[in-house]
Amino acid sequence: MIKKIFSIIKYIFFLSIGFLLLWLVFRKLEISTVIAEMRSANYWWLGLAMIIAIISHVFRAMRWNILINHMGYKTKTRTTFYAVMVGYLANTAVPRLGEVTRCGVLSRKTKAPFDALVGSVIAERFFDLIVLLLLIFLVIIFQLDLLGSFLDKYVFLPLDQRFEHFSLYLYLSLGGLVVLGVLSVFLYRKFIPKLRKYAFFNSLDVFLLGILNGIKTIYQIKQKGLFLLYTFVVWLMYFLMIYVPFFSLQETSHLSCIDGLTVMTIGSLGMVAPVPGGLGAYHFIVKAILFEIYHVPAVPAASFATLTHAIQTIMIIVVGSLSYFMLVLYGKKK
Repeated sequence: MIKKIFSIIKYIFFLSIGFLLLWLVFRKLEISTVIAEMRSANYWWLGLAMIIAIISHVFRAMRWNILINHMGYKTKTRTTFYAVMVGYLANTAVPRLGEVTRCGVLSRKTKAPFDALVGSVIAERFFDLIVLLLLIFLVIIFQLDLLGSFLDKYVFLPLDQRFEHFSLYLYLSLGGLVVLGVLSVFLYRKFIPKLRKYAFFNSLDVFLLGILNGIKTIYQIKQKGLFLLYTFVVWLMYFLMIYVPFFSLQETSHLSCIDGLTVMTIGSLGMVAPVPGGLGAYHFIVKAILFEIYHVPAVPAASFATLTHAIQTIMIIVVGSLSYFMLVLYGKKK
């Protein structure tokens, strides 16, 4: 009972943060002007972005199938796609629930055990994290001038003005983190027999072991080339989901592919934030990028963030709901 109450409080807390960020995005804007801007958008480009999003999820399902088949379980791409979309549908309500949901749904519809599917999802997410970090590195290289001036203006310079000898504190903090990491490894190895008596440690140990096994799964699969190809297509579709809607608004139609890569990469941080469906966090980050870095006016910047988030959410709700009913229908036939 206490655990359920804590989960509800945590959900309300993060949902409140999402609405707070949403309020910060629109607090200085006339809502009627934003609505008029969104009405003037070319929805053919937005519709195309919605189709691209569905294609990305199809390839994500195909990539997941490679990991599942490697473990000795056979699944159809159609069923895996339905499970993926149901997972995304769950994520729009409760953050991080989707990964568990899609594993549970697919486990019920196939013979694949739930824990094995969770391990494959951990592997998939870990690999995507590596790709995201690589993209962030590339964005920093290609947009060093723009991002550097942005960080100097809004991050480093204010901190340096507020805290004397900020650079010294920064280096000391980094050194402290290194020492803390080394000390943690030493204490872990020394006290591991005693720590195994606690349930929390065992749960953490199982989680870390699952990540390790997931990494091994990717390394051991025979279809490495196909796995990398599907990963490339998935992230290419993610990029197009941002770049194509640029042409829906006149104020963003001049932005380049590199600009689209920047918005996609940094905007992804808003979607992985612990708020339902990236609500507020995505709007805040994307508007800040367009307004502060590319000098897109505030109203079109907020409109673009709202439109791109809305079409993806609508697509997930519609396709996710249809996928759920298809899985129910498939179960009855079986």
